[in-house]
Order: sequence, then C-alpha cells, then structure tokens
Amino acid sequence: MVRRAAWLLLVPLAVVVCLGWYFRSGPSAGVTPQRPVAPSIPVVAAFAERRDFPIFLTGLGAVQAYNIVTVKARVDGHLEKVAFVEGQTVSEGEVLAQIDPRPFQALLAQARATKKRDEAQLANAKLDLERTKTLILREFATRQTADTQRAQVAQLEAAVQGDQAAIDNAEVQLAYTTIVSPIAGRTGMRLVDKGNIVRTTDNNALVVITQVQPISVVFTLPQDVLGDVVREMSRGPLKVFAHNRDGATQLGEGILALVDNQVDAATGTIRLKATFENADNALWPGQFVNVRLLLRTRTEVVTVPAQAVQQGPNGAFAYVIKPDQSVEQRTVKVGYTREGSSLIEEGLKPSDQVVVEGQYKLRAGARVQVGRSDKPPGRMNSASQQDAAK
Repeated sequence: MVRRAAWLLLVPLAVVVCLGWYFRSGPSAGVTPQRPVAPSIPVVAAFAERRDFPIFLTGLGAVQAYNIVTVKARVDGHLEKVAFVEGQTVSEGEVLAQIDPRPFQALLAQARATKKRDEAQLANAKLDLERTKTLILREFATRQTADTQRAQVAQLEAAVQGDQAAIDNAEVQLAYTTIVSPIAGRTGMRLVDKGNIVRTTDNNALVVITQVQPISVVFTLPQDVLGDVVREMSRGPLKVFAHNRDGATQLGEGILALVDNQVDAATGTIRLKATFENADNALWPGQFVNVRLLLRTRTEVVTVPAQAVQQGPNGAFAYVIKPDQSVEQRTVKVGYTREGSSLIEEGLKPSDQVVVEGQYKLRAGARVQVGRSDKPPGRMNSASQQDAAK
C-alpha cells in the first residue's frame, strides 16, 4: 500500500514538470512568433539648407578683338622708316611708319604758289573793275566793258577757291605720308620692311592692329533661354565670366553687351557678345573659352546636394530620413541644378535630412543608419557667397 501511494504522488508531479518544460521551451498555442527586425541600411545623408543660389547659363565662346584695323598706305611712295616694334602696344595717333614726304611737299608748295598768283590777278581785276565803273559814270566806257571786267573778277575768285582746294588736298596727301595708328591696340607682325615702295593698290598691309583692352567674347546659348536673357538684361547689366577650356581657371569678368537679332535656324542657338576690360591680357583674340552668364541670383531658397535627387516613374524624388531613422520617398520639384547643388522649388524644407548615397538599397519605410552626414544647415558666410557667384 505504501509503494502504491508513492506512485500515485509521483505521477501528477511528473505531469506538472513535463507541462512546465513544454510551455517554457516550446511555442504556446495561439501566440504568434515575433518577426525578426530587419537590419538598418548604411547611408550617407545631408541637410537641406536655405541660401542664395546663383543661376548660370553656360556656353562655348571665342575671344574677338574689340577692334581690328588693317593699316595700309594711302599714298604711293618710298617707305623711309618703320617706327613700331612687332607686338608693341601703341596708342591712338602714334606714328607707325614714314613715307618719303618730299614729292608731296613739292606739290603743296606748287599749289600755294598758284593761289598767290591768282590772288594777285584777282586784286588787279578788282581795281580794273572799280576804274571801269568810274569811267562809265563819265561816259568814257561802255557797260559791256564793265560786265566783262566783272566776269573776269568772278572767274579769278573761283580760281582762288580752286587753288585753296588744291592746297587742302596737297596737305592731306602730305599728312598721309606719316602713317599713324588709328586705334589703341597691339601691333602684329610687320608685313612690309623699310626701303620698299608702297602703293595704295597693294594687297599687302603694313601691319594689323588689334584692340585687346577692352576685348569681346562671342558665345552661343540655346534659343530656349532667349526670353529669360532678354528679360533679365532689361533689368540691368548681366555679368559674364570667362574660363579656360577645362573650366578650372577664371580668365575674366565682363558685361553682356549684345544679344544677336536673330536665331541660327540650323543650330537653334542665339549668339551673344560680352565685353571684358582684360587689364591683365588673360584673354587673346581667337582663344576658345567656356562662358558662364549669371542670369540672376535666387535668394534664400532651399538647396540640397544634386545626388540626393532621384528620378522615378512619377518624376523627381528624394529619400527623407524621419526622426525614427526610417525613410520616406518624397516628390520634389527641382528648379535648377549647378555645380553639385539642386534648387528645390517644392517638396523639402530647411533642416530636412536627405539621403545622398546608398539610395539604390532603399525603399519607403526602410530603416537607415547614417554613417556620415554633412553639417547642419546654416547661412553661408559672405566669402562663400562670393565664391558661389564666381
């Protein structure tokens, strides 16, 4: 009886132990197991910030001399002297060359002598006319004689005027023997040497002078921006920046001077001309440059790094990191993109944190781990704003 009673106590105890082990180690009936948490995706993020955003239009341009003058002889003669050095900077009116002036001095002296002779004859004819008038009053001469004398006076007056015209012409021809620079600029290679006979009919010039201070840059832009350029140009001068071929070095800053009066139908572009002071001679005629036209500067606008903006079926969007470190896909409207920054018209506000690297792994609601983040948004200092405008 005792052994039977012990077994009756051990059986319920074993059942309790087994049930406890089952409920502790195995899943309970009616309880759903928790799903494992997905790992966070590492990304790089940046903050949207509010700052001034200069809007540039870029094109390819060519430097042209502000003025180009081909200096040629205006009278025939022996070239006595060449007074300039090749590549020299000359001022307006500076002597470049001298043609033998002696033949033209002789012609001038001859014209002056002829005038003096005719002036003497005119003075005598006028005296004769006065005498004839007196004789007519005394009826010692006829009116026909007076009319003839009066015509003689008029003829000699015309001759004197013709002599003066000949003197003026001779003086001009003599002045042409001294060849001066018509503009301030830089001389090119000497095309005629001292000692040669130069003629007005010669095809060769003496030298070509180019004005490089100021200097012009002609460039093209798509016709689609013509309306914006004309509108902004009517509000004030537009700045133009010239850079070397790789765009790394700024060669000069100028002002937009001209928008051409017609669009090139073949290319769909419009030609523009800008004027640069070129005080350091960084720009040279014939040089190709990259041109940036500062259309306007949008002030206090929201900007993000350009790589934060993605393209989807419904347009542009960006992944915005929420406070719980999950991301949402937000549609944005991009105004302009330049130099790695995009101007956001709609969709983002300052302090929004957007993903700039690692977007290809993301989907809406995914959790992220920000491995590196740009500095929080802040106002650009004055130096940064000046750099952005250049």
